[in-house]
Amino acid sequence: MNGREILLGVTGGIAAYKSADLASKLVQAGARLTVVMTEAAGQFIGATTFEALTGRPVYRELFSPKEHFLGEHIGLARRAELMVVAPASADFLAKMAHGLADDLLSTLALAVTCPILVAPAMNTEMWRKSPVQRNVMQLEADGIDVIGPGAGWLSCGQVGAGRMAEPAEILARIEVKLASQA
Repeated sequence: MNGREILLGVTGGIAAYKSADLASKLVQAGARLTVVMTEAAGQFIGATTFEALTGRPVYRELFSPKEHFLGEHIGLARRAELMVVAPASADFLAKMAHGLADDLLSTLALAVTCPILVAPAMNTEMWRKSPVQRNVMQLEADGIDVIGPGAGWLSCGQVGAGRMAEPAEILARIEVKLASQA
């Protein structure tokens, strides 16, 4: 993983706190990590956390280039070897499944040429809904790697499927994906 360029997308959901742990583990493993947050993600965790963990700016704006004169969706997409979205909300899964691009993260999902791994996280009732399951099946048919979710206690007080996969499990999957690209 040393020196490999990874994009970490963080969407809105309480599981965003696990993304900080994943970011830390990736950096410790030698990855060069760039974080892209949705507006909703910022309601759960701050960009400063990821900037401190990665030593890089966090990207949130589609039309406010920080680094790439052609736009962040082009520059970030070109350098990425793997895109990971954790947590991946029901909204984000739907955007990906239907090719919608209305923010930086969903636009990146269309612009990258590298493999994509998503780790869904949501309420059990949301996870069970037919539209969400159809979207997941569509993503898998499109070659997107889906990990989880696991079952257990959820922040809403329910017990069931919907927990984002643990960072160590996601890290192991990332290592396998990167090794297959080498």
